[in-house]
Amino acid sequence: MKVGVVGATGEVGRTMVKVLEERNVDISELRLFASKKSEGKEIKFKDRIYYVEELTEEKMKEKYDYLLFSAGGSISKKYAPIASEYGNTVIDNSSAFRMVRDIPLIVPEINGDIIKGYKGIIANPNCSTIQMVLALRNVEKELGISEIFVSTYQAVSGAGNKGIKELLDQQNSINNINHFPEMINNNVIPIIGPVLENGFTEEEMKMVNETRKIYDNYSIKVYPTAVRVPVLYGHSESITFRVKEKANIEKIRELLSTVGNVVYTENLITPINVAGSDITYVSRLRQMDETTFLIWVVADNVRVGAATNAVRILLKHYELNNNRDE
Repeated sequence: MKVGVVGATGEVGRTMVKVLEERNVDISELRLFASKKSEGKEIKFKDRIYYVEELTEEKMKEKYDYLLFSAGGSISKKYAPIASEYGNTVIDNSSAFRMVRDIPLIVPEINGDIIKGYKGIIANPNCSTIQMVLALRNVEKELGISEIFVSTYQAVSGAGNKGIKELLDQQNSINNINHFPEMINNNVIPIIGPVLENGFTEEEMKMVNETRKIYDNYSIKVYPTAVRVPVLYGHSESITFRVKEKANIEKIRELLSTVGNVVYTENLITPINVAGSDITYVSRLRQMDETTFLIWVVADNVRVGAATNAVRILLKHYELNNNRDE
């Protein structure tokens, strides 16, 4: 297949290329796109060096099997519709199209089947949303969930290369504050993204709205607090959830343990343990009453929360739409 990666020099873009290689995706032609300043940069894929091209409208009018976008919302809004108009399937990592009614918002293990026969733009959810809805997938499906209370502890890589650089600079006594609103080194910041009129941040409202769309259940109430922490890779989440049907802790443990690409463990799991992994880890299961339970969820945000989910969408779409079983 012919695949293009837009935003190939960014943290997620480079990881997309890496995951495509790790999954041994059968790519006959790979094209890498970024801004003018990144033109000519080298990226390795399957023992071959590829050169980054400048992103242009004309290049988006070419025919691709899949285009993976991870270049920010403004770039996606400009170029993804052009690529889609010319018959390409676009998998977009930005927030630009997630809440557009007719554009599917996909976590393949949950709602991947809805992209059978679909062509156009497919939205990749927010990193924090992905690991939360994945962990709770079977609980929601079998028992129903009425409420989710979630506090996220998000790594600086969620802000891309600039977030990583800011933490590393501050750890080396270069105490500039260029991206985060306060010092991130040896600190936690309870604000991620712009604050909206309702007092929640954009990051927090993404978790509310995206969870409802992915589960196709708009009655779920989500109460989020998003916090930035001085960790390079791996988002952590403290989640309290209420189910509609009474259950015991053994039943919840069973449901948490039977989700694809999710591992339930009694061991202590921290961001250091999950960096570089494509698995969402769930631990610290506790029961408050017959309908209220608590868990700790950790996943690599650049992989599970972005690049790996995008590649999983690609592979699911290809499987559903290429008659592989015939």
